[in-house]
Amino acid sequence: MQVSLSWLSTHLDLSSYTVPQLSDLLTFAGVEVEGIEERGVTTDKVVVAQIDSFEQHPNADKLSVCKVNDGSGTPRQIVCGAKNFKAGDKVPLALPGAVLPGGFAIKEGKLRGVDSMGMLCSGKELGLGDDHSGLLILDAASPVGKPFNELVPSDVLFDLEITPNRSDLLSHLGLARELAALTGLPLKGQRDYAKPSTQTKAAAEDEVVIKAPEACPLYTARIIKGVKVGPSPEWLRRRLESIGLRPINSIVDITNYVMMEMGQSLHCFDLDKLNGGIVVRTAAEGEKMVALDGQSYALQADDLVIADSERPVAIAGVMGGEETGVTEATVNVLLESAYFAPSGIRRTSRRLALSSDSSYRFERGIDPQQVQGGSEFATKLILEIAGGKADEVVLAAGEAPTKVGEVTLDENRARKLLGTPDMAGAEIHGILEKLGLTKRATTENESHWGIPTYRLDLLRPVDLIEEVARVVGLERVPSRQAAVAVPVDAADRAYDFAMSLRQALANRGFYEAQTLRLISTAQLADSLGSADAASIAVAVKNPLSEDHTTLRPSIVPGLVATAALNIRQGTHRLRFFELGRVFLKLPNGSSREEERLAILLSGPVSPSSWHGREPQPADVHELMGAIQSLPGLGSVKLEPKKTKDGPSYLLTSELRAGNRNLGWIAQLHPSRARQIDARNPVYVVELLVSALRQGSAGPAKFEELPRFPGMTRDVAMEVPADLAHAKVAAFFASQKEPLFVSSEVFDVFADPSGQKIAKDRKSIAWTLTYRASDRTLETAEVDAAHQRILAALEKALPATVRR
Repeated sequence: MQVSLSWLSTHLDLSSYTVPQLSDLLTFAGVEVEGIEERGVTTDKVVVAQIDSFEQHPNADKLSVCKVNDGSGTPRQIVCGAKNFKAGDKVPLALPGAVLPGGFAIKEGKLRGVDSMGMLCSGKELGLGDDHSGLLILDAASPVGKPFNELVPSDVLFDLEITPNRSDLLSHLGLARELAALTGLPLKGQRDYAKPSTQTKAAAEDEVVIKAPEACPLYTARIIKGVKVGPSPEWLRRRLESIGLRPINSIVDITNYVMMEMGQSLHCFDLDKLNGGIVVRTAAEGEKMVALDGQSYALQADDLVIADSERPVAIAGVMGGEETGVTEATVNVLLESAYFAPSGIRRTSRRLALSSDSSYRFERGIDPQQVQGGSEFATKLILEIAGGKADEVVLAAGEAPTKVGEVTLDENRARKLLGTPDMAGAEIHGILEKLGLTKRATTENESHWGIPTYRLDLLRPVDLIEEVARVVGLERVPSRQAAVAVPVDAADRAYDFAMSLRQALANRGFYEAQTLRLISTAQLADSLGSADAASIAVAVKNPLSEDHTTLRPSIVPGLVATAALNIRQGTHRLRFFELGRVFLKLPNGSSREEERLAILLSGPVSPSSWHGREPQPADVHELMGAIQSLPGLGSVKLEPKKTKDGPSYLLTSELRAGNRNLGWIAQLHPSRARQIDARNPVYVVELLVSALRQGSAGPAKFEELPRFPGMTRDVAMEVPADLAHAKVAAFFASQKEPLFVSSEVFDVFADPSGQKIAKDRKSIAWTLTYRASDRTLETAEVDAAHQRILAALEKALPATVRR
């Protein structure tokens, strides 16, 4: 929410506070200040000047040399680069010594050899908007020599993030009330909008009828005839522009001003464009309406609309209709002021992806008792600015709901919770009264408080205690060390395991990525294929954009996008991982969430070096090495996946550790790799964190380093070309020979021509290691053990050992 300091100053005198002090005051009271922007200039050295004449700069095609009158009686020469002016125009002139927003100091100098004694200014250079395409052309009636800050007063704009429970702060009056309580400053002539003076009349059914009282408990309408719609006066335009609102016409500007001044959202209809009376009802299923933004919206049966006898004319609380909007041709208006249930407005606004300043306030809840007061205030301004004659009474249907009541405060409990046993009852009472609460009764340790109708968040005693804490400040609350150690639980173990995964991969040179959990349909189809994507993906009902339509069923598409981004920045050695959650749609229509670990690898095995040859590209074996380094994993084997590869992958295989299915591993399809401009093969893997944790149930086990040397024997064998490496590895892993320690493959040979070895055969060579824990082995006993293993090998596998 944008808040103008000069507008706030109409409610209380803040001259004794600096901007940083006000920012701190709001921040520590729970109102987040997201930004502060200074608009306009405070210096008197920016004045109104008139351009008497100008000519082309002798040394620059794009510059002009201007003679200007600054009111001093002596013409001043200024070199200017703008082209949007003519002789006689009045513009802002920054004199030497002026300091503009951003700390830009103006000095006399030469531009391309020509003296320039100041600077003619654009709006952006003066902190007024973003237009810097040319000079800021002022009204022809502006007095020459008048300080610019008297013509356009400077202002400070606060960008505030208001929490959803504090709807009372969504107006300048509401924020002024808050600052008055925090500073102790009195409000200037506070007006009680909950006590209007205009009489109301129960509307007849042909005037206003509410057919959805739960969604709209109260609706008021006031008819004003004979108005003259035109531009708003300067003060009103300046107020709206100061907080970033665009003036439209006097009637619309008044409703916007009232909303930003006191928090009541209003709407004006062109009375002559309405057919019959006002009907507050729910929409018919599929009913359509063109809103003020020019877009047509299809409505549902739970959307609340304002209608006449023929059609909807506004989406209640969200936006009015284009057909009945106020234009310069409007003569008679119907002023709407109502209370709408927050839940219905929120639902409609989210579903239609249509948000407005009005819906923003109704969604959070407005003061039901100020509905008529807002109408009365707007009517007064309309009659003053646009003329006309208003009906003597306000037509009303329904009643304002009671949202607040009385709260009893246990003052001893308040002191105990705040840790301030010395806080007097009078201080507590004074704080609550400054916040607008009314003291109804008191006893020795309790007080009973009437809650103001605009404080919808004060419902329980603890809410009042929080208010006291906000005003006195947290510095009054004593600090205590009250933490105690707690036993390790499942959440702690899950966190520790996740951190161990991160550390293991970081140790091997991988970088952690964080990608969005929302991906596009196109990303998903590229990875899984359109049919598979539709069967497992959870779609978002109201996506923010086309790039965020689906909850990701896999982390890999996000990592591939990360790789593409890094390649575009010139990085081709890619080592990324992400640990996160995926979302899967089940066959019965429900969904499930899983924690997964995804890894992407591509590019050289090591960084390039000036003193070495270009390193080889990484292959799947390096990725397997990274996987096997993860905690809790021992031997991991690959099993080709029975289903066909997706459109983006090749050689998709399952990863298994014993009976556990860990996940899948694949190479990115070359066509997909070319799309992201990858120079080398790209490998990806996605693992189930729950499966990884199953192998890390106990503490790590360590073995004593061997005290005696081992002995190795090599074995070369011919096997069928289609024999999986995993079967050979599994054979060696199953051997119970006491002296046998480990095995490792070191050579694979095949000859597609069939000259050196049959086409359907391949030769593989392994190194077997033997060792005893209590002695140095002798050659004979190693040879004997080796022969027993070779004999078992030829029996177990279709292998011929080359002896």
